[in-house]
Amino acid sequence: MDEKLKNIIMEYKSLPNKDLEFALNKISEDFEETKSLIIKLTLHLDSLEKHHTNILNEYKSRKK
Repeated sequence: MDEKLKNIIMEYKSLPNKDLEFALNKISEDFEETKSLIIKLTLHLDSLEKHHTNILNEYKSRKK
């Protein structure tokens, strides 16, 4: 987070609308990027879990 955005977050009550619009845009962009990353990581985690379960089940079946 850059200094300008930090300043706006701390002092938003006394700043002009132009600065508030800047902050809203930056926060929205960051939110969307973070949401996209979380979705990608969730899909990756689900895939890892599936592969782990499959391999573990195969391993257990061979140990019997």
